[in-house]
Amino acid sequence: MATSERPLRADARRNRDRLLAAAVRAFAAPDSGEVTLEAIARAAEVGIGTLYRHFPTREALIEAAYRSELARLCDAVPDLLADQPPDQALRTWMDRFVDYMTTKRGMADALRAVIASGANPYEQSRARLLDAITALIAAAAATGAVRPDVDPGDVLTGLSGVSLAAGAPEQREQAGRLLDLIMDGLRYRG
Repeated sequence: MATSERPLRADARRNRDRLLAAAVRAFAAPDSGEVTLEAIARAAEVGIGTLYRHFPTREALIEAAYRSELARLCDAVPDLLADQPPDQALRTWMDRFVDYMTTKRGMADALRAVIASGANPYEQSRARLLDAITALIAAAAATGAVRPDVDPGDVLTGLSGVSLAAGAPEQREQAGRLLDLIMDGLRYRG
């Protein structure tokens, strides 16, 4: 949604959120190339007209679903820091990052269609992810829980590698162990 548009009414926001959640589930599924917009509208329990009012094209819906998942991940940082000690918040966020990347990988075919249409769904991704990691590391470093010289870009690269290794559900346990190793490497040994 462009910033110049009026805020959505509560019911319209709920419908939009339900559509995005249904789209993420549908486009991340193995057979996402066969998913129809009608099926997504049905899964969200809204009419097809409601879907088209929010997302005039399939590509617009896919891009919005991807950006919604990115926002959900990055916008969780303040709540995590409010609810958990900073080092635990960082570790929790790492788990969520792996889940986000798994969803993104599931949406790869759909996202390629968005790119082919001329859009760039990844335009702000790296900056948003680095901002989130920077905030988490700064909070943890301020308590002495992690080293103060950690480069957020290095952490993002490490998390991306773990995410690639954890593509299948049966590899999720291994991903958790790898994330624990990354956390051990970040800890301050002063």
